[in-house]
Parts: sequence; C-alpha cells; structure tokens
Amino acid sequence: MDITALPYVDEHATVVSAEADAVWCGIGHALDGSFTPGYAHLVGCADRTASGPRPLAEGSTVPGFRVAGAEPGRELVLVGRHRFSTYALVFRLEEAGPGRTRLRAETRARFPGPAGGLYRLLVIRTGGHAVLTGRLLTAIGRQAEQVRSANPRKNA
Repeated sequence: MDITALPYVDEHATVVSAEADAVWCGIGHALDGSFTPGYAHLVGCADRTASGPRPLAEGSTVPGFRVAGAEPGRELVLVGRHRFSTYALVFRLEEAGPGRTRLRAETRARFPGPAGGLYRLLVIRTGGHAVLTGRLLTAIGRQAEQVRSANPRKNA
C-alpha cells in the first residue's frame, strides 16, 4: 500500500523522557495492549489478531493493523483496512535532547462511499480519534519510561 496516496488526517506528538530504543519497545507493548480483536472483527478489519515477531517487524500484526515498515528506533509504519476505511498510522522517533525522544504519530486514511463518510464523521470529526491517539502516545511514553527505569545503567 502506498501510504502517501492516502489523504493526510492529522499528526500528534509528545516528548518522552527515554531514549529511542526504549520508546520503540514502548510502542510495541502499547500497541499489543491497545487494540482489541472484538472491534477489529466488528468493523471487518483485514488483520484481526496479533501475530508475527515481537518486537514488531515487517509482517507483524496487531488487531486492525499490519506492519508495513519497521526501522527500529526510527519509524514504524502500520497499515490497515476495513469496511469503512483504508488507513495508515506512522510513528516517527527523533532525538529531542539527552535521554529524550520526540514521538510523532501521523494518520492517513481514505473513507470511501457514504458509509465511509459517516464513519469519518463519527471517528474523526467528533474528536474521538484525537483522544484515542493522545491516550496511545501517553501509554507508549509510560511503557518507554518503565523500560528506561528497568535498565538504569543504559541511561547513566
């Protein structure tokens, strides 16, 4: 899937008090705990279960998403589709100072037809997507900081 062909929806960012490798681990842990197979089944997602290698690598899945690209510590590209949308979620990690990483989450999606338009209204325009993405970034940050705390020598 060419994600650049999907319309841009939004981007959310946060700075995490951890190195990029800890944030990378945090992404995997948070994704595995955030998306439910029940919702993926309800909307008819192509990928409904978690599978493949951990840490996440190309071909791995979490409910609703397949990993289309993975550069550990730099970028994770997730793609998916269901009855109402074709979409991508791209996580980018950038150094933000000593022991800090800027984490960005970019969403791109196409919502075809009347049902897709209604879904976009319900998910995007109500602000629900923004709230859930913010919660996901917070969860990733917490996970990364736990990884950092568990490896104090690496952070000295």
